[in-house]
Amino acid sequence: MEEIRNKIKESGLINLDLAFFKPNKLKIVPFDIAEQLWQGLVLKEKDFRQFLADHDWNQYQNKYVYIFCSTDAIVPTWAFMLVASKLIGIAAHVMVGTEQELIRDVIKSKIEELDIETYKDGRLIIKGCSDIDFPAFAMVKLMERLQPVCKSIMYGEPCSTVPIYKAPKK
Repeated sequence: MEEIRNKIKESGLINLDLAFFKPNKLKIVPFDIAEQLWQGLVLKEKDFRQFLADHDWNQYQNKYVYIFCSTDAIVPTWAFMLVASKLIGIAAHVMVGTEQELIRDVIKSKIEELDIETYKDGRLIIKGCSDIDFPAFAMVKLMERLQPVCKSIMYGEPCSTVPIYKAPKK
């Protein structure tokens, strides 16, 4: 009887699942500056600074916070900076934008933290069917990060891949 061999494992292909970069169960919290606008239009610096001094910042401990203004008011840049200065060191992640932008930012950060030496001269397959927000965004960020070190990059499953990149011969 012939021994069963795992030909995919023997091929030296490296499988990478996008689900690895999924921000799992993030505690996402919005911070809306609009709630501090005088008559919904203007931010008074003195009142805003007092609000920031009195606000309970511990509620943001280890949470992912996106700062925004839900009205069409023109909010000065320093207001976002003041809020961020209170959150840095408390929140796990702080940014100005939307919840979707925050999720993309976290995915991008995880990809940037990837140890690319693991993939040096490797033949990589990026798994196609993953439950992740913004898969095209994640795929392009992965390409940007890994293409300079990989021998080849494919998309899909080991049994059925689409070639994406092949390094030029040296």
